[in-house]
Amino acid sequence: MFKIPKHQVAGHQAIDGNLGPLVDDSGRFYKPLQDDERGTTELAFYRSFSSKLPHHIRGFFPVFYGTQLVEASDGSGLRPHLVLQDITSNHLNPSILDVKIGSRSWYPEASEDYIQKALEGDRLTTTVTLGFRISGLQIYESKESGYWKPARKEVKSFSADDVRLVLRKFVSSNLEPEPDCCFASTIYGGCSGILEQLLELKAWFEDQTVYHFHSCSLLLLIDKESVLNGRTVPFVEVKLIDFAHTVEAEGVIDHNFLGGLCSFIKFVSEVLTDSKVSTIEASFN
Repeated sequence: MFKIPKHQVAGHQAIDGNLGPLVDDSGRFYKPLQDDERGTTELAFYRSFSSKLPHHIRGFFPVFYGTQLVEASDGSGLRPHLVLQDITSNHLNPSILDVKIGSRSWYPEASEDYIQKALEGDRLTTTVTLGFRISGLQIYESKESGYWKPARKEVKSFSADDVRLVLRKFVSSNLEPEPDCCFASTIYGGCSGILEQLLELKAWFEDQTVYHFHSCSLLLLIDKESVLNGRTVPFVEVKLIDFAHTVEAEGVIDHNFLGGLCSFIKFVSEVLTDSKVSTIEASFN
């Protein structure tokens, strides 16, 4: 039985009669295949990427199971859907960040109208100034409080300081008045933490000349509740999603994505460093 995803934080959503993705109980995510070249591009990417990427990098991408005709969420009848891994299915109460990487979300082959529209969106967000923007998020607080999930309009208006605050809240036991960042060392740090995974991805992007990932997102998922309950190694995942504008690199490094990724790594690193300094200072007081 198909359902609307509970933990989708960005993108088109299957609500109010709109076309959007669906999930089932077997851990699969059904993404409507777009009718134009975006659908063709994304399908071609999923069909070929596993044979072109090194084994240790494939884990950063959702598992692709093929395509399937599914009743569309907007009531328009059967429609081809990409069948992908539901990344959230193994998480009980996931905190999620959707981060669109790159200082430009448009690609050179796009139409002039598309480029102008994308440029406007990039300039109104932190895309141009930081090299990335947060597209959506939810942060689990507690069983009583549920999630903090700001509206899309608020997320689009985030400044650099807002981004820093969100990254602090993501690893805190409290959201107000001042996030304590008490989980930064276990979620951002450590040999399997977010920072280490981002650095592994960065090392690949410094050399890879297979694809250019335009308007692609990093999805960060954590089970903060497991840390709240004393689990020493949290369930942390970093995934790349959205490949409707991914093109062949033709032997050229993807500087747009790499630059944005480096900028995001810097922001995460600063939160981790500041939390360590605060811990040391607290030990002397």
